[in-house]
Amino acid sequence: MQAVIATRNGGPEVLSTVDTHPTPRPTRGRVLVAVAASGINYIDISQRRGVFAVPTPFVPGVEGAGTVLETGPDVAGVAVGDRVAWAMDGSVTTAYGAYAQRAVVRADRLVPIPPRLDAESAASVLMHGMTAHYLTHDAYRIRPGDTVLVHAAAGGLGGLLTQYAVARGARVIATVSGPDKHARARAAGAALVLDYAGFADRVREATAGQGVDAVYDGVGAATFDAGLASLRPRGTMVLLGGISGPVRDFDTGRLLAGGSLHLTRPGIADYIRDRDELLLRARDVLARTGNGTLRPHLGGRYPLAEARRAHEDLESRRTTGKLLLIPEVD
Repeated sequence: MQAVIATRNGGPEVLSTVDTHPTPRPTRGRVLVAVAASGINYIDISQRRGVFAVPTPFVPGVEGAGTVLETGPDVAGVAVGDRVAWAMDGSVTTAYGAYAQRAVVRADRLVPIPPRLDAESAASVLMHGMTAHYLTHDAYRIRPGDTVLVHAAAGGLGGLLTQYAVARGARVIATVSGPDKHARARAAGAALVLDYAGFADRVREATAGQGVDAVYDGVGAATFDAGLASLRPRGTMVLLGGISGPVRDFDTGRLLAGGSLHLTRPGIADYIRDRDELLLRARDVLARTGNGTLRPHLGGRYPLAEARRAHEDLESRRTTGKLLLIPEVD
C-alpha cells in the first residue's frame, strides 16, 4: 500500500512516500480501515520533530476516517463496511499510521460517522472538535458572560474553539497572524480580532482594564508572557500547545504575582480516556457539524505524496483551517 514514512526525526524533509509499504493486519481488538482522509495535526509535527519520542521509522497520523475492511479477534460493535472515524487512542509517543491507504485502529476508539456526514467532513472536524469541546467544557469551563482570549483563531482548532466558546455564552477576543485572517476569525464568532503585536495592552483596553477570564494558548513561547498579562485576577491560562516553541523554566511565583492565576497544560488523551467520554465528545462534535451549528473550515487537501508540502504549509502558518491528506483509492 501507499504510505508516508518519517524516516528519522527532523524537518518536513524526513517525510517520504512509498508505494510498497506492507499492509498492516488487525490484531486482537483492532480493525483494518481503508482510509478516505487523514487529518493533519500539530501532534504529527511534534512526533516528526522528536518532541514526542516515537521510534523511527514510523507512519504518522493520529486522525482519520474511512471504511472498515477487516476485523481482528474479539472485536464487538464494529463490522466490515462500517464508516468510522478516530482521533488518537493513547499515548503521544505512539505511531498511529493514518498517513496511509490502510490503518489498523483499536475498535473501542472508533466513532461511527453519522449518515449525513462524509468521511472527509468527519476527518476535518473530529480531533479539533473534541479538543475544542474539552477545552471549553472542562479544561476551563466557560460560563455565560465570560470573556476569553483565543490565539490562532483562524486555524483549524482555533476556529472551532471560538465557535464552541461563543456557543457557551462567551465573548471571544481572537488573535491571528495577519490581516488576511481577520475575516476568518470574525466568521467563527470572535467579537474582537487582534494581531499579535501588543495584544496584551489591547485586551486590557477591551476589558476596561480587568483582563480576560481565560486564555487559550496554542502558540506557546511567543505569546505566553503577554497572555499571562491579559488575565484577570484568578484567571486561567490554558496552555494547549507550542507552535512557536515550548514554555520553559516557568517561575510559579508569577501566578501569585499576577493575581492568584491558574495554569493548566491539558492534552486530549486525558479527556477521552474511556469510551463513554470519547463518545460524549465525538457525538456532540459530529452532530453539530451535521446540523451546521459547528462549521469546520477545510484549508487544504493534499495527496499522500505531498505530505511534506502539507507540513511545510502548516508550520509556516500560511494556511487557515484544517488540512487533510487524501489517499488514492486502489
